[in-house]
Amino acid sequence: MWLIIIILMLGAPLAARAADNIFVSGPQKTHLLELFTSEGCSSCPPAEAWLSKLKAEPRLWKDFVPVAFHVDYWDRLGWRDPFAAKEWTARQYQYAANWKGNSVYTPGFVLDGAEWRNTGVPSAAGETVGSLKISLEKEGRLIAEFRPVKSGASKFDLHVARLGFNLKTNVTGGENNGRKLQHDFIVLSLVDGKITEGKGELKLTETDAPIGAIAAWVTLPDQIEPIQAVGGWLH
Repeated sequence: MWLIIIILMLGAPLAARAADNIFVSGPQKTHLLELFTSEGCSSCPPAEAWLSKLKAEPRLWKDFVPVAFHVDYWDRLGWRDPFAAKEWTARQYQYAANWKGNSVYTPGFVLDGAEWRNTGVPSAAGETVGSLKISLEKEGRLIAEFRPVKSGASKFDLHVARLGFNLKTNVTGGENNGRKLQHDFIVLSLVDGKITEGKGELKLTETDAPIGAIAAWVTLPDQIEPIQAVGGWLH
C-alpha cells in the first residue's frame, strides 16, 4: 500500500510538469495579431513598445496571440536586422497581394489576416470556430488537435512559432543608429505541419527549441489567413 502511495507521489510532479506545456483555446476564436517590423525602421520602436505592453494584458493568450515578424527590406539602409528573414518579408507580401495592395510597410499590423490600423487592444471575437490544442512533449515533439465547429474541411495546415522575449540589440547603423532596441513576441522560428481528421504532429528540432513562449495557429491548406490560434508561456 505504502509503495503505491509513494509511486503516485513521485509521479504527480512529473505529470504536472508535462501539463505545463499543454495549451488549449476555447471554441471562441482567438485572434492572431501579427506585427511586421524591422530594426532598420525608425518608426518601428514605438509599435514594438506597444506590443511589449501586451505581456501584462490579462486577456493575453485567451483573446489574442501576438507575434512579431522582422522583415529584411530595410537592411539596405546600413543595418542588417539579426532577426529578419526573407520568409517573413514574403509573408507580408502575400498579405498585401491578398488585399490587392501595391506595397508593404513597417510597422504593419495584421489581425486574423486583415490589415489592422487600430490603436487599442483587440476586443474579444464573437465568432465560434472550434478548439485548438497543442501539447509540447519531450525532444521537441508537438501534438496538435483541432475540432472545428463547422463540418466540411477535414484537412488544415498547422503553424507553430517559437517566440523570444527581452531580446536587446545595440544598433550601429541605419535609421536607428545609436539606439538600444528591445523586442518581445519576436518570431525566432516557424515550423509548418498538417492536421488531418482533427490530429497532427510535427517536430521542433533542437535548434528550434522554444524559448519564452509558443504560438500556434491553423489555416486552410495553402492559405495564410488563420482560423484559430493558441499560445502561452513555456515552463
